[in-house]
Amino acid sequence: MASLHIQTPSQPPSQPPSQSPSPPPSTIPTATNNPTHTTGLNYGSVLWIPLMHVGALAAIPFFSTRNLAVAALLYFVTGCLGITLTYHRMLAHRTFAVPKWLERILATFAALAMEGGPIKWIGHHRMHHAHADTDLDPHDSRRGFFYCHVGWTFLYKPAFDDPERQRKFARDIYNDPYYRWLDTTPGMLIPQAILAGILFLVAGGGMAGLGLILWGVCLRMTLVYHATWLVNSATHFFGYKNYAVDDMSRNTWWVALFGFGEGWHNNHHAHPGCVEAGHKWWEFDITMGVVRLLNSLGLVTKMKSIRDHAASKDLGDEAVGEAEAVAGAV
Repeated sequence: MASLHIQTPSQPPSQPPSQSPSPPPSTIPTATNNPTHTTGLNYGSVLWIPLMHVGALAAIPFFSTRNLAVAALLYFVTGCLGITLTYHRMLAHRTFAVPKWLERILATFAALAMEGGPIKWIGHHRMHHAHADTDLDPHDSRRGFFYCHVGWTFLYKPAFDDPERQRKFARDIYNDPYYRWLDTTPGMLIPQAILAGILFLVAGGGMAGLGLILWGVCLRMTLVYHATWLVNSATHFFGYKNYAVDDMSRNTWWVALFGFGEGWHNNHHAHPGCVEAGHKWWEFDITMGVVRLLNSLGLVTKMKSIRDHAASKDLGDEAVGEAEAVAGAV
């Protein structure tokens, strides 16, 4: 950590230099604890995200029923099974568990969404819950719709993006060597390259193979990006509230439709430690349906349901609380 050097004006010889008391070390703004400190652009996001959007547009002339079906299947596999089920509800909040072999397969599906490796994604998400809609929130919605939707991904802020900071908020994830690999650049690109190769071969190569890659990788990935980002943006601006919370989270039905139940964001912020997102009978939750299916197959343990805590006013989030304590967050 770089030292902070403050140079004061020189004093006349007859007056000894005055010295003001130094602030406590925890209050000195540094690169890793000042949330407003930006060191530049996140060039990976600046290059990758527009490239995927260009690829999504290029996919349109290659429309076919097969390409649409493959993109829809991969949208579900990476968006629902990967990001929503695994990164979010299982790993970030620890609301249920599955056997380790299945957990790692599902985490690989999440990595195919290219929203960052598990340590980065879960670290950011736990920071968000610890300080929702404040300066310490990586995608603070008070800074406007565009910023909390995608703009925040283009900036490098050490308070959120420093790898050590992320590891402190996701120490349980960092302890797994496979997840440490998924968090590396090869760990993100190699599975994606394997998927692209399979799609190319399935389509028979040539322009047909290219078209299936554009639909199954670029267009699919772009749609999953926006489904995830809408949870950060739209559900903090539009919708209704079932619970009084200290942030701007709301329940937004159309985000729940595209985001596999994640649009019931006010419910989630009120009870982040329970597996269900939908708390009313009409609040459909596709991801919870998958959890119930896995549970019926005997694959789910340690499930934390709001129905099991009906007498409790609030079901806390132990995963976020423990991560915040380890990180020494303010």
